[in-house]
Amino acid sequence: MQTEDIKKLDFERYQTVYAQNEGSVAAPTAGLHFTDEILTSLKQKGVEIIEVTLNVGMGTFRPVKCDRVEDHIMHSETFEISSKAAESINQAKENGKKIIAVGTTSVRTLETASKKYGCIKPCKDSSKLFIYPPYEFKVVDSLITNFHLPKSTLIMLVSAFAGKDFIFKAYKEAIENKYRFFSYGDCMLIK
Repeated sequence: MQTEDIKKLDFERYQTVYAQNEGSVAAPTAGLHFTDEILTSLKQKGVEIIEVTLNVGMGTFRPVKCDRVEDHIMHSETFEISSKAAESINQAKENGKKIIAVGTTSVRTLETASKKYGCIKPCKDSSKLFIYPPYEFKVVDSLITNFHLPKSTLIMLVSAFAGKDFIFKAYKEAIENKYRFFSYGDCMLIK
């Protein structure tokens, strides 16, 4: 394959089927696992799919190098929640339905809005929220995510969600079973 062909293929593969707007430095990689057919099948089974936007910045990938995790500073990333999305999420929570976030960016968007406004409101805002153990999640009940790099803010978020020991056990099993990591890697559902 020629270099130009590889670049074109990479550009096509590194997009979610629901991508709409420019602004992120990277695709929300957990979303790369979804196809139009999978989304249609989920909708036919009664799953409501609600879209929010967080423009991923380079700070998401910056490793935590502080001795104290509390000293790490997240870079600001912009997000947007539509009126329809806010209404659907709040109604689902009121009705006891589970919110399953696809990707850590979705988690950060929803948890930032909840923390800032007390509920999910339509907004265009920004997030510097750094989620690490212990963190009490207010909105998200389950998470679909890829396997992340050590010392990243992303592995700390999933550790806050499922517990550090559980996540490290899952990662050990993933390594032993040759799961793929990072952007084009395998994913997991954390409940």
